[in-house]
Amino acid sequence: MTMILFRPAETEAELLGILRLQKENLPQSISESEKAEQGFVTVNHSLGQLAEMNAIAPHLIAKDGEAVVGYILAMTKASKDLVPVLVPMFGQFESLSYAGQPVSTSQYLVIGQICVGKNYRGQGIFDRMYEAYSAYFSDRFDFAITEIAVSNIRSIKAHQRVGFEVIHEFSDSTEDWAIVALNWKNQKSRSDKDSLDSKKK
Repeated sequence: MTMILFRPAETEAELLGILRLQKENLPQSISESEKAEQGFVTVNHSLGQLAEMNAIAPHLIAKDGEAVVGYILAMTKASKDLVPVLVPMFGQFESLSYAGQPVSTSQYLVIGQICVGKNYRGQGIFDRMYEAYSAYFSDRFDFAITEIAVSNIRSIKAHQRVGFEVIHEFSDSTEDWAIVALNWKNQKSRSDKDSLDSKKK
């Protein structure tokens, strides 16, 4: 595998690279069989929206040379109004409780969207992007949360593989959805305990 770098997005060229990859994986850009087998992304962002979101909490990208070959978008409570179509999603989140407390009173990060380029799938990039994403954000937020179309089976299984759990399911006029969360606070507590245990030995 080529050397893939994982880091926060910084330049307009990198944001444009995200948009190129996003466009290639929207439902209208792929076949029904590809949707079922490879997954898809739902929301189509503008460059302005991505830039404003990135200024609040940077997106994580995977780069092969100058090409963006994967990304995870980051959203916070402060950026929820930047993408109007996603405002109801935040409402769904904040009606729930997770890890013993209301989501509305928690410090959480929203996975705005995740995608890996078609020619780079099956190489562990999805998992490595989440490792880098967690390393960058887990000290600032208690958990990461997102919603995934139930029909996007590949994405749900991939998220469960890296530690997300389904915490709620609901339906709207367009789709059935699963809300999934990754508990960074618990992971950090376990890591701290393991570190203490190792020091005692």
